[in-house]
Amino acid sequence: MATPAQDRVRLVVGLGNPGARYARTRHNVGQDVVGDLAGRLGAGKRKRRFAGELVEASGPSGPVTLLVPQTYMNESGRCVGPAAGSLGVRPEEVLVIHDEIDIPFGEVRGKVGGGTAGHNGLRSVETGLGSRAFQRIRVGVGRPGADWRGTEADWVLARFSEDAGSVDALRAAALEMAEAVLGDGMAAAIERFHARPAGTRSRERVARRDPASPADGGAGE
Repeated sequence: MATPAQDRVRLVVGLGNPGARYARTRHNVGQDVVGDLAGRLGAGKRKRRFAGELVEASGPSGPVTLLVPQTYMNESGRCVGPAAGSLGVRPEEVLVIHDEIDIPFGEVRGKVGGGTAGHNGLRSVETGLGSRAFQRIRVGVGRPGADWRGTEADWVLARFSEDAGSVDALRAAALEMAEAVLGDGMAAAIERFHARPAGTRSRERVARRDPASPADGGAGE
């Protein structure tokens, strides 16, 4: 299924922080996925422009630019705004891939527009683009457990505590969704990746009303 022209992504941005200190941290998973996407699309050598690194690639629905800001996370818009302006890319044609603590580890979700939920990188991108209409892939890194002894900021700036195979699987899921967005559009990708097993919502409603209820006690839907 071809992506409708009005939904086509022309600029993919991977959020994170620069430097070896932040490599493989939760906050840098967006950068990692864009790197994976560049490899999958057979992109060439990155160029330094707009306070970031960019590369042109051939996507499933046409040419696409992949961009990794080299600013710190909270200044991402200083890279993304000028890049989009110079390339003639509208906010609606921008796809931002980023970490999301409000999504359980291992899950990926798509979104168009909406609030930034306190994510400093998204807030900066919104400022840089002058709009919050950009598309997003939210990569679930989960919240810290009860035994975590730091802040949420410490959590996302720390390296993954999950095993390497699980982290690779998370990145693979985000990469797969990015390819689906590029090929079929966000609406189709959301329909595919947000699908849940039959009865999930009913079971969750029952569990909220009665935490002692068995997990499979709800009716299918």
